[in-house]
Amino acid sequence: MRRAGILMPLFSLPSPYGIGTMGEEARKFVDFLSAGGQSCWQVLPLGPTGFGDSPYQAFSSFAGNPYLIDLDTLAGEGLLLPEEFRGLDWGSCPERVDYGRLYEARWPVLRRACARLLKQDRAEFAAFCQEQADWLEDYALFMALKDSRGGASWLEWPADLRLRRPEAMAAAREALAAETAFWKGTQYLFFDQWRRLKEYANQRGVAIIGDLPIYAALDSAGVWANPEQFQLDENGLPTEVAGCPPDGFSADGQLWGNPLFHWERMREDGYAWWLRRIAFQFQIYDTLRIDHFRGFDSYYAIPYGETTARNGRWRPGPGSGFFQAVNRALGKRDIIAEDLGFLTPSVRRLLEDSGYPGMKVLEFAFDSRDTGGGYLPHCYTPHCVAYAGTHDNDTIQGWMASAPEKDTALAKAYLRLNKREGYHWGMIRSVWASPAGLAVIQFQDLLGLGSEARINTPSTLGDNWRWRTLPGTYNRALARRLLRETEIYRRLPGTTKIRE
Repeated sequence: MRRAGILMPLFSLPSPYGIGTMGEEARKFVDFLSAGGQSCWQVLPLGPTGFGDSPYQAFSSFAGNPYLIDLDTLAGEGLLLPEEFRGLDWGSCPERVDYGRLYEARWPVLRRACARLLKQDRAEFAAFCQEQADWLEDYALFMALKDSRGGASWLEWPADLRLRRPEAMAAAREALAAETAFWKGTQYLFFDQWRRLKEYANQRGVAIIGDLPIYAALDSAGVWANPEQFQLDENGLPTEVAGCPPDGFSADGQLWGNPLFHWERMREDGYAWWLRRIAFQFQIYDTLRIDHFRGFDSYYAIPYGETTARNGRWRPGPGSGFFQAVNRALGKRDIIAEDLGFLTPSVRRLLEDSGYPGMKVLEFAFDSRDTGGGYLPHCYTPHCVAYAGTHDNDTIQGWMASAPEKDTALAKAYLRLNKREGYHWGMIRSVWASPAGLAVIQFQDLLGLGSEARINTPSTLGDNWRWRTLPGTYNRALARRLLRETEIYRRLPGTTKIRE
């Protein structure tokens, strides 16, 4: 079945409170998608962000980001008073997330809401804590300890806590009981709102595509609580960290800094940690995009302490045995493999063996630095997901303005782009017209926005994960055009069946 979807980070939705949330605007966006004939809403990871504000470097592989909790919804439930949040300074620019202001203003408001929640003694809250205890207990204690030490990384904590010695852990749980209850409360509020938003979307024919980072952040509850699953030394420090080697896009490569998995040890227990992680994702999403798929074939390991990725080396990943374990434990699930980057024959074999659709990015098709990627639309097959660009790419209009002239000239000739109409519509239509079973477009490309609307520039800090749209941009006129184009290219639900 041919389908269409929109990539729109939850934080990019409009709201009066500094960041997009799971409230009324999110439901309006679902209504827009449904009216426009879209089958899918793709979001970025929803985890709690830390330094750098990246959703791919979260404090937990399971927890949700409390910043995304809708405050008006909490007021409607009696957990907040309007005057406790509506008059606060949430930032001066409605088109940019000001994470500094959020940090200062959001937590006192959420503490008031959670204090009222905890006094209510809700049965649903108690049930949530019991059902999610396998990750929630560690996350809540981790965040309470982190706060009690001024936000310091767990690697800087006293050895008794860093190494989770039983006496120190018991004392911390007792001393920080009120704080851990607060952090559990934020997670209950997050997942209660997310459940209702997902149900709203599904009832309107919109499936949610989630995004799972392959790696866990070093400063995270998961690494602190499960050190045996990672390549750490006796002091908890990584021996090597993750990244990408130098290439035509980056002379120094990319140094992500995440700890690497201890795949041999994971294999011994049947990849239990990973199975819990993926199973949890399918509790909250309909489809799951797994980031950096090639890392399951082989991964790039950089000595800890290096300042660039130049001195790394490739090491073997778990291979097809990992995905066989996933299928045995969870059944065949709806997974998208992010197979971008340097692909070897063994990576292509792993993708074929897994049965997952890979990704095609139209902007890459015209990048003279890339060779053999198969990103021109005539190379696509029905068993792939096509994008004009992803969150790591410039917008279409931004790319047209900044890419080398020979690259954009090829795009104009191949795609027959028309400047009067807008280059973005020509590229979007090419993705819709392709054989790809699913075509996903960034929302800012529907608006024809430039580089100011770019979500992320890899290997940079300071101005990423901030773009927000304004109220009224997803309106009836745009939905009507989206519906018409989606129907023309036979991507409306149920309009055309093709061989899978």
